[in-house]
Amino acid sequence: MSRFHLISLYTFCIVAVFLAAMAYWSRTPEVPSVESTFQEQPLVLYPSSGSRDSIRLFDLPKEMSFAGEKVPLEEPDVLERLEREIYVNAYWESNMILLMKRSGKYFPQIEAILEKAGIPDDFKYLALAESGLMNVVSPAGARGFWQFMESTAKEYGLEVTKDVDERYHFEKSTQAATQYLKKAHAKFGDWTAVAASYNMGQSGFSRRQEEQLHSSYYDLYLNEETSRYLFRILAFKVIFENPGEFGFHLKEKDYYRNPELKTVRVDEDIKDLAAWAKAQGSSYKQLKLYNPWLRDRNLNVRRGRAYDIQLPK
Repeated sequence: MSRFHLISLYTFCIVAVFLAAMAYWSRTPEVPSVESTFQEQPLVLYPSSGSRDSIRLFDLPKEMSFAGEKVPLEEPDVLERLEREIYVNAYWESNMILLMKRSGKYFPQIEAILEKAGIPDDFKYLALAESGLMNVVSPAGARGFWQFMESTAKEYGLEVTKDVDERYHFEKSTQAATQYLKKAHAKFGDWTAVAASYNMGQSGFSRRQEEQLHSSYYDLYLNEETSRYLFRILAFKVIFENPGEFGFHLKEKDYYRNPELKTVRVDEDIKDLAAWAKAQGSSYKQLKLYNPWLRDRNLNVRRGRAYDIQLPK
């Protein structure tokens, strides 16, 4: 083939490719219809989490009592206040589950101490309302399961020093609480007033009774916290006594339990609690976990005094 023919063929190929490209890019694009678009990519409706569907109304008790004393549920505001606390606590599921699980560690002993002291069993729910069964500290400085202020703790025989704070001693603080409750009952004459006064103080509650010419808690106009306080206790009682009605289905194995503990009596100073705990076959962590009333790294024991320290067997 001659040079001329090769050049002509090469030119023809370039022109053909150029015309084909022009034809492709100048074509009218095919736009799919709305109908075909949805057929190719159907709308998927994902199911909701179900939380909205799970919300339901609860059947309230037709009648109830606190410490053997009737709660006047026939009064509209009393029923509404109880209902408020039931819904607030029943639908705060995480907190309620933890309260229930934690009660396995402490309720049996609280019940035994209350019974021995002649205090109604319902006051175990007061400890729930006060602290959630934890050694918490309030903004005002009240401490422990029963939220004693330092002056009140000392008044009822609890030791509060740099080394030792028995407001954190579960058994001793519970016993001190029973003394306080019995004294309040001698003053007010009914357990409902005793529970309310635990929140606002005996003097404050007495003043409200005198000012408003009524003695019943349910007839008094009180501050927001005390107005809700007893109803929180009542809500705990309703939910704890009827857990399945509120969607809580804990089995026996679900409750927390303390391990079997041994008691070691100490009547001499301990200069290093960590070393002492290790010598007992335990650890500083376990020492503090089961004896939170020990507040320092050492323990000074006054003459004639002894302490019982609990450690896992």
